Amino acid sequence: MKHAGAWNMLTVAVCMALLGCLQAQELQGHVSVILLGATGDLARKYLWQGLFQLYLEEAGKGHSFRFHGTALTSTKQGQEVIAKVLESLSCPRDTAPSRCAELKAQFQQLSEYHRLKTPEDYLALSKDIEARVQHEGLREAGRIFYFSVPPFAYAEIARSINSSCRPGPGAWLRVVLEKPFGRDHRSAQQLATELGSFFQEEEMYRVDHYLGKQVVAQILPFRDQNRKALDGLWNRHHVERVEIIMKETVDAEGRTSFYEEYGVIGDVLQNHLTEILMLVAMELPLNLSSSEAVLGHKLQAFQALRGLQRGSAVVGQYQAYRGQVRRELQKPDSFHSLTPTFAGVLVHIDNLRWEGVPFILMSGKALDERVGYVRILFKDQAYCAQSEKRWVPAQSHCLPQQIIFYIGHGELGGPAVLVSRNLFRPSLPSASWKEVEGQPGLRLFGRPLSDYYAYSPVREQDAYSILISRIFHRRKDSFITMENLLASWVFWTPLLDSLAHEVPRLYPGGAENGHLLDFEFSGSHLSFSQPPLEQLVLGPDSAPMPSDFQVLRAKYRDSPLISAWPEELIARLAGDIEAAAVQAVRRFGKFHLALSGGSSPVALFQQLAMGHYGFPWAHTHLWLVDERCVPLWDPESNFQGLQAHLLQHVRVPYYNVHPMPVHQRQRLCAEEDQGAQAYAEEISTLVTNSSFDLVLLGMGTDGHTASLFPQSPVGLDGKQLVVLTTSPSSPHRRMSLSLPVINRAHKVAVLVMGRMKREIAMLVSRVGREPRKWPISGVLPDSGQLVWYMDYDAFLG
Repeated sequence: MKHAGAWNMLTVAVCMALLGCLQAQELQGHVSVILLGATGDLARKYLWQGLFQLYLEEAGKGHSFRFHGTALTSTKQGQEVIAKVLESLSCPRDTAPSRCAELKAQFQQLSEYHRLKTPEDYLALSKDIEARVQHEGLREAGRIFYFSVPPFAYAEIARSINSSCRPGPGAWLRVVLEKPFGRDHRSAQQLATELGSFFQEEEMYRVDHYLGKQVVAQILPFRDQNRKALDGLWNRHHVERVEIIMKETVDAEGRTSFYEEYGVIGDVLQNHLTEILMLVAMELPLNLSSSEAVLGHKLQAFQALRGLQRGSAVVGQYQAYRGQVRRELQKPDSFHSLTPTFAGVLVHIDNLRWEGVPFILMSGKALDERVGYVRILFKDQAYCAQSEKRWVPAQSHCLPQQIIFYIGHGELGGPAVLVSRNLFRPSLPSASWKEVEGQPGLRLFGRPLSDYYAYSPVREQDAYSILISRIFHRRKDSFITMENLLASWVFWTPLLDSLAHEVPRLYPGGAENGHLLDFEFSGSHLSFSQPPLEQLVLGPDSAPMPSDFQVLRAKYRDSPLISAWPEELIARLAGDIEAAAVQAVRRFGKFHLALSGGSSPVALFQQLAMGHYGFPWAHTHLWLVDERCVPLWDPESNFQGLQAHLLQHVRVPYYNVHPMPVHQRQRLCAEEDQGAQAYAEEISTLVTNSSFDLVLLGMGTDGHTASLFPQSPVGLDGKQLVVLTTSPSSPHRRMSLSLPVINRAHKVAVLVMGRMKREIAMLVSRVGREPRKWPISGVLPDSGQLVWYMDYDAFLG
């Protein structure tokens, strides 16, 4: 037993000695940081300072470092630039001047410049690193390549690193990439495929520097440390809305080539604001220190995002932008840019936690202030019987309840976390966050600072310093994975496509914007609150083009005409139909709406289904203006189109839906089945005076409307409410409301869209009332109103 005990002790001693040797070996690890584009603007402003901060944090903790600045410029020129940058580095405030000078000198000795241009240059750099490591008796731990270069150079550099500059076996490689990561889903996928042929996903760190900002980096820890207070609040039952905002006072001058390619959505919303949205909305993992768990939950949140539509966004462009583009990109005076420099977007998340909660993302150039923040505004059902002057300061239940992650600038001037005092006292790490001292007179979001528990960082740190440290420590959750990147582009690309030909609202810039960029939302639809300023049209030297009009109000055939781009036109028509419905239900308790079929109303049906949650569907009766003589389940059936694009998305009582009886006794539109008479009797029974509240019509290229055709004059006069007609195109047999019953309606809306309708629109504008030649010309309500809704392609060509 004694021998066994001695043997065990010896084994333990040997193991400890081996462990000590391994730890000593680990302590000899050497890290090479290669900064590509080391003489560029980003590197000079932020990256060298971030690398110096990494050295200050990690020196003496077991790794040795060497910092290699590289660029395409000559060795002498590069060395001069780097020397100036290194001289300007700063130490933390609490560092003594003598100690700071000593640390800067050490860092300067460890930093050098290389010209990297050819594969041979990369091979020479690799051999230089290996020779230095071997000479100093060290073990190479790994290499960090920071790409501070334009994305078009990524592939060539990646190929050279992969073939000539990878570290040897046992050492790691980390490649850091700066945005933009593509312009849309296709280009992002292409870039990911290119880089994936040279690097593994775990080797790549895609930087969104907003994730390094102290307040943004604090969102998940804040949620984690305050779980007990937030568990019951962080959901649709209590959150009224979430605002994620980044405003800038500067314009895009000097960057118009970049802005023409990406615009404000590609520059700010698709990356910075979307990443913040994920941090607010994602489910909180049990273990926040697990990068895999954090990234997995973030991807789940991406997958719950509701798709964006054209009506989900409003866009603007400051007035001077076009002139800047013309000068900087040498465009002709006739050039008109459609690039947005301002965007507000309404986002919804379709899961149990956030269903129905609006998330507002907004950013813009040339605005009234520079500020960034995330504001979670909570619902408040409290009512205080006493007047506001008798409320207990900062504690009344009737005060706004909100949590604000103040990213920086603005009234506060720096980062902060604020929580309304009538919510709860938050918990933040005292070593790194301190309470903000009172600032009398300072008001935030309409309330004095004293209304909040307010905390700011003990020591402010630059975002890049934080991110470079996390790259070194392999914290992947602070970076963009390929899956999350592509999920973001899947979300944003359809909106970007729909905005490609959208004319942004012009705004003067700065404080003069006034309320011009204010917007409001209803359901999933976003719109500007005010009409555009009339003077924001064109310069005196420019001839107006169709794209320069926003909404045109005029007359067509002596009736009101509303003309706009398609999405805006559909939004306006949907709003007018909802207004008519609300008014009719308020007065009579019900709303009778007759709808045309075909392709033109599909976008309208979708808009009504997804963007008008206040529509009184429970009191609405839906009728058809016309129907093809096919079974109701046939794809060509107008009712089938109505069912697919509207009825399955809204709650209309079954007995309020009135399809035309075209299919009876296994026969289609047989005269002896008297389907037209049956539909007429149903109208007479349910619709007072057979006068629909609103009838929606279209106009064919031959001048037909409903299923009333020039070649088939049936239904143009007489007492019949519903008629069987013959169409020149298949299916030939149709059922239709007659012209007399259409003209009994309180309101008739005619929707005309597309360039193909331009010729007939011009013709019909000139003719009189000749329904036998052009049935649409016979539409003129007896005592109601006729309104034409025509897009620019149909109206202007």
